[in-house]
Amino acid sequence: MSTMPAAFVGHGNPMNTLESNRYTDDWTAFAASFEKPSAILAISAHWYINATAVTSMASPRVIHDFYGFPQELFDFDYPVPGDPQLARHVGEIVDPVWVGLDDETWGIDHGTWSVLAHMYPDADVPVVQLSVDASKPLDYHVDLGSRLAPLRDEGVLIIGSGNVVHNLRAVDWRAAEHGFDWAQRFDDDVSSLLTKDPSSLGEILASDDFRLAVPTPDHFLPLAYLAGLASASAATPTLFARGCTLGSLSMTSYAI
Repeated sequence: MSTMPAAFVGHGNPMNTLESNRYTDDWTAFAASFEKPSAILAISAHWYINATAVTSMASPRVIHDFYGFPQELFDFDYPVPGDPQLARHVGEIVDPVWVGLDDETWGIDHGTWSVLAHMYPDADVPVVQLSVDASKPLDYHVDLGSRLAPLRDEGVLIIGSGNVVHNLRAVDWRAAEHGFDWAQRFDDDVSSLLTKDPSSLGEILASDDFRLAVPTPDHFLPLAYLAGLASASAATPTLFARGCTLGSLSMTSYAI
């Protein structure tokens, strides 16, 4: 099996699970552009805890980690198998970084299944999730991403799921296809850094727009894993989906 791509996907509104739009079409087309992986390692913004851990159960539960959406979304199921062997292997590959094995606490949250529902609708590729350690700085996540790079040569697809811009307090429901000036500017600045030198992602912390675009780091940090993977592979991320929505969310997605 050839080296698998890796990606960061802007997952946005959970309703993308049930809808067909230009972003979900891009996710589908991306998955169709390469052979089916042996397994998926997902880094979702929604498992944001004070530790680095990986799901290790054989049958992860589907977590509906949101509220206020139609019942149809709460009824959505993605009964994907887990991969306990891969979970243990993740800990071996990134040693001496410690990774805990979680066989009961978490599962597959909507940051993962809302995207995979379009990429692999049959839920036939095993999935494990890696948590985002809230206690660590951006550089830690870039480094951890680089340590995961060997998995790509083993047929594992690595996906970070979050949003480059994610400010829910500033959402404008009338701006379905638009971003505020600061959101678009920040999205463009991140793209410039990633596509020139992914190892320089940390420079964005000095941006005047950072506080508005990233009021909390949970949705931004999965992007650091792609930056680390790209640096380890001497690869340049490319855009495969781009745009802002609801004023203060970026749907931009990258692949290597």
